[in-house]
Amino acid sequence: MSARILLADDESDLVESVSYALRREGFEVDAVGDGETALAAARGGTAYDLAILDVMMPRLSGLDLCRLLRAESDLPIIMLTARDAEVDRVLGLELGADDYLTKPFSLAELVSRVRALLRRRELDRSAMSAQATRVVGGLEIDVVRHRVVADGKPVQLTPSEFKLLALLADHPERVFSRREIMEHLWETPYVGDQRACDVHVSHLRRKLERDPSHPERIVTVREIGYKLVPA
Repeated sequence: MSARILLADDESDLVESVSYALRREGFEVDAVGDGETALAAARGGTAYDLAILDVMMPRLSGLDLCRLLRAESDLPIIMLTARDAEVDRVLGLELGADDYLTKPFSLAELVSRVRALLRRRELDRSAMSAQATRVVGGLEIDVVRHRVVADGKPVQLTPSEFKLLALLADHPERVFSRREIMEHLWETPYVGDQRACDVHVSHLRRKLERDPSHPERIVTVREIGYKLVPA
């Protein structure tokens, strides 16, 4: 069965070209022109595999829509932002988006990002049960069920946050560079702005650290990157 994608953007020309490109690659696409309609579609009976949301939409912004969807599910989300809208990109990542593209963008790159996110989800779902649970200090990470427990309490992570944590947990104490992390998250050598890595780490720390202002688990290694240590 082909993946079904929810596309929300109020630019009719962009919707037409993106829908055509995705359908040509075998995806099913439901396209809507405003945030409220997109929210209703996501909450309806259709099971979507991924959502592509424009930041600036009438009735309900893409950022608000991302926040609402992330509170209800782990649906992979790609945000579309205007040129130079760095604040929107950072906010989107903080609200739980998994990836973003800046307009104008290549349709081939968008399709590649969509495939990477869907492939990541499929690989995660098919992980072997023998590798199901990883324990690092007070963290328990179930890679099959995508469940995380920190100090005995369940924690809800976005797909990108979970993938980042699983990477670090695979090799506790190993230092990963920002480029390594972003290449792993996006499954491509093109990683764009590596500062997005810091946003993902910051968001993850807020959920996993006892005191996010003084992280003990996800530790910064100055001028290199990050590592996960038992705590």
